Amino acid sequence: MIIIHDIFICKPGNASKLAKKLKAAMGSSGELVNVMTDMTGQFNKVVVVSKYEGLSAYEKSWEKYKENTEEMKKMEEAMAGYQDMYLTGSREIYQVW
Repeated sequence: MIIIHDIFICKPGNASKLAKKLKAAMGSSGELVNVMTDMTGQFNKVVVVSKYEGLSAYEKSWEKYKENTEEMKKMEEAMAGYQDMYLTGSREIYQVW
């Protein structure tokens, strides 16, 4: 099993807005575990935690984003403008033992 952390460092005042947007857009995804904001450490951080059986399942999950389904249209609509809310980001992939 692997756990993915997608990390966003937001512009000041946008972390909670981005967290709500991400939760609304991805909340029905079976892979989503949590959307978190910082309480200590680097300010304005949002971390999206998702879980997959392995790297191949993670890679396969990206295929649905290429499809022009009603679900993807709703997700795109919910995520509109999210790029303007953050400065930088990164991804961490962890193996669960």
